Amino acid sequence: MRMFTAVLHKEEDMYVAECPEVGTASQGDTIEAAVNNLKGATELYLDEFPLKEVRKTLMTTFEVAVSAKA
Repeated sequence: MRMFTAVLHKEEDMYVAECPEVGTASQGDTIEAAVNNLKGATELYLDEFPLKEVRKTLMTTFEVAVSAKA
C-alpha cells in the first residue's frame, strides 16, 4: 500500500480530484465520490505504469495580485 495526495476543487456541480504524484484525475458528485473515483483511476494507471521512484509531493500556497475589473 502507498499513500497519495488528492487535491480537490469544485467545478459547477461536480468535484474534481487530482493526484499530483501520478497525474491522474477524476470527478464525482461529492468529495467522497471524487476521491473514490480518483483511487480507482490511480490504481488502474499504476497497474499499467508502475512508479519507478518514490516522490514526495510538497504543497504550499502563494498570493497573486488580482486587479478588479468592472
